[in-house]
Amino acid sequence: MADQRVAARYAKSLLDLGQEQGILETVKQDMDLLGQVVGDSRELRLLLRNPIVKHDKKLAILTALFQGKVSDLTMRFFTLLTQKNRESALEGVATEFKVQYNALRGIQTAEVTSAVALTPALRTQMRQEVTRLSGLADVELAEKVDPALIGGFVLRVGDRQLDDSVRSGLRNIRTALQENSYQNNL
Repeated sequence: MADQRVAARYAKSLLDLGQEQGILETVKQDMDLLGQVVGDSRELRLLLRNPIVKHDKKLAILTALFQGKVSDLTMRFFTLLTQKNRESALEGVATEFKVQYNALRGIQTAEVTSAVALTPALRTQMRQEVTRLSGLADVELAEKVDPALIGGFVLRVGDRQLDDSVRSGLRNIRTALQENSYQNNL
């Protein structure tokens, strides 16, 4: 909980600073890159969380990875976080930055899990459904394919979930059959 609060505060500060300097889109791209690199590299995540590794070593690694790929503001942000012993919050900052950026721009993110890849027509329907549920016109869909659903989809919008999968329907039928109120009186 405390790490999430720290990440939210640093993300808010970076968002405000990016807006103030007029480079918010660049900073967003930097945070997307950071989130992708840290998310893809288990070793980097463990290194950033390791209290035994000195802060200057962590900063040197971050510099080697991101120098020339991110803006000067983002590099100074990395330096600040390592000086404050908060490099373990970097992954959370990247995630929280995206959430706050989307809120600022009025973008609703949603996750669609389906049994097969979505067709363009289904993708349009999903966007319309997310717009109906959230009231925001700009929608960003994250698509996943899970053959275990058998058919249908699961749509997650914020803290709401719409489950219209065959697997869920079968589970509901099984539960209803197990709770059968029919009593055989032979």
